[in-house]
Amino acid sequence: MSLKIGDSISSFSLLDEQEVEREFKAPFEKKIVFFFYPKDNTPGCTREACAFSDAFEDFSKSGVDIYGISNDSAASHRGFKMSNNLPYPLLSDPKGRVREKFGVKKDLFGLLPGRVTYIVDENGIVQHIYKSHLNMDGHIKESLDAIDRINSSQKVKLFHEQSSFSATLK
Repeated sequence: MSLKIGDSISSFSLLDEQEVEREFKAPFEKKIVFFFYPKDNTPGCTREACAFSDAFEDFSKSGVDIYGISNDSAASHRGFKMSNNLPYPLLSDPKGRVREKFGVKKDLFGLLPGRVTYIVDENGIVQHIYKSHLNMDGHIKESLDAIDRINSSQKVKLFHEQSSFSATLK
């Protein structure tokens, strides 16, 4: 079963490239981009990971943390992160259990692990999903556009809540 927009993610933990266990359980301090990719050190995955790296400041300014997830080992992630100077953690899902929880299916006739990006809000609710195995740059553009929309709608909602509260004080 694949996660859909509006679904809550269930808690999980995975090792990062330093073999530190990272636990994910809502509520989160920030919005999170989880991008699932097939394999370290392959041309498409390197392109995608470096594109997320190039946009890292834009994500940070928007209040978003980024995590890359693949079935590779922590040691493989460590080398991949170092060789590409990636500023965000890479999480190791060697048995694919988190990939399965999110419902990331294999692509290209079932030959390769899927490439899917999820944006999750502070409450653990999926706000956006982008799936494309071949448009690596699209994952970054789609994510930034979606985060802008999410942040704008949150500001509008906050404004209306404050306006309603001010009206009740009068």
